[in-house]
Amino acid sequence: MDNYWNPINVLKKCQMKYQKIINSLFYIFSLPLVNPGCKRFVTIDPPKTSLVSNVVFENESTAIAAVTGIYSNMIGSSNKLSSGNQSISFFTGLYADELTDLSGDPQRIQFYQNALRPENNYLSAIWLELYFYVYSSNNIIGKLDNSDRIRPAVRQQLMGESKFIRAFCNFYLVNLFENAPLITTTDYKLNTSATGSSRVKLYDQIVSDLTDAEGLLSENYVAADAVSISAEKIRPNKSVARALLARVYLYIGDWQNAEKESTSVIKNSSLYALVPDLNSVFLKNSKEAIWQLQPQVPGYNTFDGYYFIILNNAIGSVFPVALSDTLHHSFESGDNRYNKWISSFQAGSQTYFYPFKYKKSPLSDQTLTEYLMVLRLGEQYLIRAEARVQQNNISESQEDLNIIRNRAGLPSTTSADKTSLLASIWHERQVELFTEWGQRWFDLKRTNRVNAVMGALKPNTWQPLDTIFPIPQSQILNDPNISQNAGY
Repeated sequence: MDNYWNPINVLKKCQMKYQKIINSLFYIFSLPLVNPGCKRFVTIDPPKTSLVSNVVFENESTAIAAVTGIYSNMIGSSNKLSSGNQSISFFTGLYADELTDLSGDPQRIQFYQNALRPENNYLSAIWLELYFYVYSSNNIIGKLDNSDRIRPAVRQQLMGESKFIRAFCNFYLVNLFENAPLITTTDYKLNTSATGSSRVKLYDQIVSDLTDAEGLLSENYVAADAVSISAEKIRPNKSVARALLARVYLYIGDWQNAEKESTSVIKNSSLYALVPDLNSVFLKNSKEAIWQLQPQVPGYNTFDGYYFIILNNAIGSVFPVALSDTLHHSFESGDNRYNKWISSFQAGSQTYFYPFKYKKSPLSDQTLTEYLMVLRLGEQYLIRAEARVQQNNISESQEDLNIIRNRAGLPSTTSADKTSLLASIWHERQVELFTEWGQRWFDLKRTNRVNAVMGALKPNTWQPLDTIFPIPQSQILNDPNISQNAGY
């Protein structure tokens, strides 16, 4: 990974070299992962969904496009943290106990063996892309504050979306790297001297941004004009902010607020309901979807579908990942999720099992029927179940857990005390939320089970210090004020 590519350092170099151009029209269009240069940042005619600054905020359509550009970038190719073979789902699945590496890629093996090095290019890509969106959000927030040419309703929606995106990215930064700088400005002089922030400080900012977003965003989903009501669940609304806020409160042990926010989402029955047919959960705009990303590459549905379905990868004779034996054997007998969300591929005498939540790939059917799920209602029931049992509300916690179990064709839980019910909820999260945005990895860490589980699974490579990813070495070199995480 070229040390030149740093969202902050690139901005500084581009500002120095192309100041006159930037003053008239500066935009960030994409996140190339290897050897980019200033040319990718400077242009005369920005495309419709570019991330644009200064001139963009002179009218509504281009301001909206600036925010839309973030979503387009999030799912714009297979090499994104949101989707495919370099995604958070992919790498945390390898790092935890969900996936087995079949690629032979030395840098992916570092994730699989919990032997990450700060020089790992995939690690740097995750860090850089998250900060790319943080910087883009900061830029939009600052420009919206200083623009008087956008209607209040549009400005409010865009501000809410930008604060939500910043919180979303900071949530992953703190849970993956922990000692991550808190960046809330576009001032490169301040950002290049930023130090690592405490977990408490990062979570305070996340809660603040999500609370603001909840107040700013529309109750409904909005269309491309950021005002009209839409059936597409691709621009965050109030419930999207509430859903992530419920998760955040669960992670920091604020059980009362976790229950409050998840209940608010669950009660919104006009927009959300559990989908009885498990094969329909991950369809675009499904009733269970709270927030999805709309695919941008023609002929593709989700890259998760493309890279997780082993049959699709046979064309390159390389199977990137398969389900781990641990996950494969975690399902109870009769669990319909095993039948609907897992499939297999036979290669000679070897049977490989793989995630099958997404069914489509460009090799099977190019009809766009699936969007990438980011937040969904099933998680909210499990959040509320855990928050309730932590408050010693056993009966209502059981009710929430049973809703998820019964949907999967399983009988109601027999767990009737706090300790056993918590264990049952955590197991249900394992088989309900597998390979979805790092949920399993974060669950192991936040519930203090990670050393027991990973130590038993990978006794030759696991160390307690592996619970936190290293800070990419390129970032340490670019900003000496950032301290490397312990053990690296």
